[in-house]
Amino acid sequence: MLERATSDTMPAWGRLLAHVVVWALGLAFLVPFLVVVLNSLRTAQEIAQGSMIGWPENWAFLNYSEAWSEFCVAQTCTGLQPFMWNSAAVTIPATIVSTLLGAVAGYAISLWRFRGDTWIFGLVTLGIFLPQQVRLIPWTFVLRDIGLINTLTGLVVIHTIQGMSFTTLFCRNYYVSIPQDLMKAARIDGAGFFRTFFRIVLPLSPPILIVTVIWQFTHIWNEFLYGVTFTNGSQQPVTAALIGLNAAIADVPQYGVQSAAVVLAALPTLLVYLFGGKYFLRGLTAGAVK
Repeated sequence: MLERATSDTMPAWGRLLAHVVVWALGLAFLVPFLVVVLNSLRTAQEIAQGSMIGWPENWAFLNYSEAWSEFCVAQTCTGLQPFMWNSAAVTIPATIVSTLLGAVAGYAISLWRFRGDTWIFGLVTLGIFLPQQVRLIPWTFVLRDIGLINTLTGLVVIHTIQGMSFTTLFCRNYYVSIPQDLMKAARIDGAGFFRTFFRIVLPLSPPILIVTVIWQFTHIWNEFLYGVTFTNGSQQPVTAALIGLNAAIADVPQYGVQSAAVVLAALPTLLVYLFGGKYFLRGLTAGAVK
């Protein structure tokens, strides 16, 4: 009702101006992506003879098949396919584990009072504000000592531990809205820490778990710094492998195939946004009015 009242009281020119500004901002954000998509459907000769911005004259859909399985990445001409699987092998387990651990940590900090709980919460969330560059040397020592340098498992460990800062923060802020009467009733019935979590808290958690899964998946898949620092060759995720795109054998730079490779690398996160964006917004604001 408040939103309707606000829109009714806004003058017509104000609504028009708001729509124009929103559409202009949206188009400004979409232009770079549209340029890449259009170039992914153009031949190298067409781009070389014209410019990087233009409508395809001959739709070159074969750019995608070449980028997927044939194009050379770091002198290995197998396309993006193995590196996409590397990213999936890192992103999926790291997302699941960090979400589950963050849910348990957020539940413990928000609903079980104990000495020093606020300090622990502060230390956990401190990881959100530390620049990634500050963590490179410590992670180098850790991965070296446990023998996980240049392995996908090492990246899973990094993203799982660092992702807990975000997932703990999200879950904790959501769980504080759960009535304490539910917790007291569970304790009276003899439910302990984990039984209360699995029987009461977890069934109430789908909105915030969707938020953390989408957030973690998008962040881990798009992450570049750790991938390019701690892995090389066939162990790299797709974001790190993209910088190895080369067309040294060809006389003409393969901008069309390179653009197709960029679109393929971004496709998983685009699909997550298209199919889960509305659930992300609902989950993010689910506890705001409680």
